[in-house]
Amino acid sequence: MKLINRKRSANQAEVPVEAQDTPLVKVMKSLSECDIGQSGVIRSIGGDGAIRRRLFDMGVTPGAEFYLRKRAPLGDPIEITLRGYELTLRATEASVVTVETMEAAKSAEEAENA
Repeated sequence: MKLINRKRSANQAEVPVEAQDTPLVKVMKSLSECDIGQSGVIRSIGGDGAIRRRLFDMGVTPGAEFYLRKRAPLGDPIEITLRGYELTLRATEASVVTVETMEAAKSAEEAENA
């Protein structure tokens, strides 16, 4: 399975980003930390019983691929494409979902400046 970031063109069609010279690394983070246009795979669902069950009922399960489509101006809620449909999640729900994304590896110089 190949994970790539996607950008939207003016007509909102998904256009793959060209491969860069920098190597890609797998990064584990919460769904709420993802940027618009990022895609990845859901790895685990945390949270208490009610939130966890609601997420599972909506199809947010480990192994499912997602694409982050939109984020509200203040960051809550977010909209993802999952299993062929659009799903809107609150920031609190997205924060308990651990995902794996592919990102460009930071150079030693960038790591020092961060």
